[in-house]
Amino acid sequence: MNSPTAPAYELSHLDLLEAEAVHIFREVAAQFERPVLLFSGGKDSAVMLHIAAKAFWPAMVPFAVMHVDTGHNFDEVIDFRDRTVQRLNLRLVVASVQDDIDAGRVVEDTGPRGTRNRLQTTALLRAIDENRFDAVFGGARRDEEKARAKERIFSFRDSFGQWNPRAQRPELWNLYNGRHRQGEHIRVFPLSNWTELDIWQYIDAEDVELPHLYYAHPRQVVARDSMLLARTRFLQLLPGEVPFEATVRFRTVGDATCTGCVESTATTAAAVAAEVAATRLTERGATRADDRISESGMEDRKKEGYF
Repeated sequence: MNSPTAPAYELSHLDLLEAEAVHIFREVAAQFERPVLLFSGGKDSAVMLHIAAKAFWPAMVPFAVMHVDTGHNFDEVIDFRDRTVQRLNLRLVVASVQDDIDAGRVVEDTGPRGTRNRLQTTALLRAIDENRFDAVFGGARRDEEKARAKERIFSFRDSFGQWNPRAQRPELWNLYNGRHRQGEHIRVFPLSNWTELDIWQYIDAEDVELPHLYYAHPRQVVARDSMLLARTRFLQLLPGEVPFEATVRFRTVGDATCTGCVESTATTAAAVAAEVAATRLTERGATRADDRISESGMEDRKKEGYF
């Protein structure tokens, strides 16, 4: 008598995306000596860290996390960063933009439209060099921006930290080439094939904790350049600007002087996912002032070493 056939288990698209990311994390752990995971406290890095913890459970995450700190952070993000590091017993490396300003390695634009976001590249490359990191995980996704859509999952950087989009390595059959010389490193993007909607659906399904500013809440804001900027101690008002209160959420987090928010009523991950499904603007194009400089702005920054 034939035994009944076991029911087939179908993987969801989120299961497949997670499995790919787990594979990438384990490949890096096998190939590299000193990986590090960039952790800004934002939604993408939170998802990335959540998957890394699952990839190596029940062992601890086998690499440090690094925050490139502009010094102009949202308080909620720093609080979330520190709580997460403590909860997962991680080693935190902080690359401080303020240290580079104090040392004269970079010059800060202190005007009302000034931002430290573009100064992060120097701090990032310095920290990679000082800690001899040979692989750096980033949460960038291909749907965010045109330059990031050109990236491979393993993205080679030369000894100056620079990226050449014309010299990409093939990644056939999910085989990743991590070969590099001393002083060179690889940027690794486990979430490359995810979309913003995937991220929010995964946050909902996995109950991933985020800073509360990702959900709708009342906040003092300023309207500038077709964006809403949070009224923080870092934001200098332009003549005629008057702060007002709105119910908003953030789609991405970064330097508080250039990261915008959007009006929203979404107070849960499922509600945010529904809003994201209906929008046609990427979060960077809609809420990052420094990404609006030019069509090639992000690509130019990436060639210099930015993520």
